[in-house]
Amino acid sequence: MKSVAKRIFLFLAVNFLVILTISIILNLLNIRPYLRANGLDYGSLLAFCLVWGMAGAFISLALSRQMAKWLMGVHVIDPQTARGSEQQLLHLVENLAKRAGLSKMPEVGIYESPEVNAFATGPSQSRSLVAVSSGLLRRFNTQDLEGVLGHEIAHIANGDMVTMTLLQGVINAFVMFFARVLAFAVTRMGKKSDEAALTSPFLYTVLVVVFEIIFMILGSIVIATYSRFREFRADSGGARLAGRDKMINALKALKQTVEIHDPKAEQPAFQAFKISSKQGFLRFFASHPPLDERIHRLEHEG
Repeated sequence: MKSVAKRIFLFLAVNFLVILTISIILNLLNIRPYLRANGLDYGSLLAFCLVWGMAGAFISLALSRQMAKWLMGVHVIDPQTARGSEQQLLHLVENLAKRAGLSKMPEVGIYESPEVNAFATGPSQSRSLVAVSSGLLRRFNTQDLEGVLGHEIAHIANGDMVTMTLLQGVINAFVMFFARVLAFAVTRMGKKSDEAALTSPFLYTVLVVVFEIIFMILGSIVIATYSRFREFRADSGGARLAGRDKMINALKALKQTVEIHDPKAEQPAFQAFKISSKQGFLRFFASHPPLDERIHRLEHEG
């Protein structure tokens, strides 16, 4: 119950912060209402949508590292007191970060969970976090663990968190913009140019919601497509940093684990080594490629 209450509180707090920040930005930029008596002000509408789409995405990115710690219960390892497996984990991450050319080593943490998982998050290369589950530490040997960590460090080195945020922000903005333009056009169908620009605010609002849902579905395909691309790229990066055999063996070990355990039991939040089991049309919405395909690509890379 405490965990659920904590998540609800954080969700509400973050959303309040996003709305407050965006409202301040809109006022500072003096962005005027885009619905006018004579129609849509496309300039104001585009500015409004860009602020809402981009600001929300970047606020989430800025808070991502701290949110991961709170939501997942990540215990950040103190290099001064680390011993045993914690010290080994720090050593692996440090070596991989140096090979990747990172100017600052990411924070390293562990969270209690039986799932086999690891993730990287943070607003920049110098303010990043790599976290692994206790289940991963128990089940994977050192070489497989290094392959997993190489994948996560590659995400940081590639700037994947920022790129995904930019893409998400642009998609959000265009979804909002085109939904409102199309909703306005539909409500104006069959009306004369000298009639009121918007005679049915309720219908307009309903259409905006409907079109946003449709465009968000289409936008999610674009985001998922790029997400699969960055996973392949992170696998290649992990192979360069940790060694191809270690990266391949890490994926094979993950596959064996998944075949034994139900992937539906995995926590979806912050997963970076997640498995895609979607089939048919749903595969277009998968954020991660199938493990067999990832292994095949690594085995046949030139």
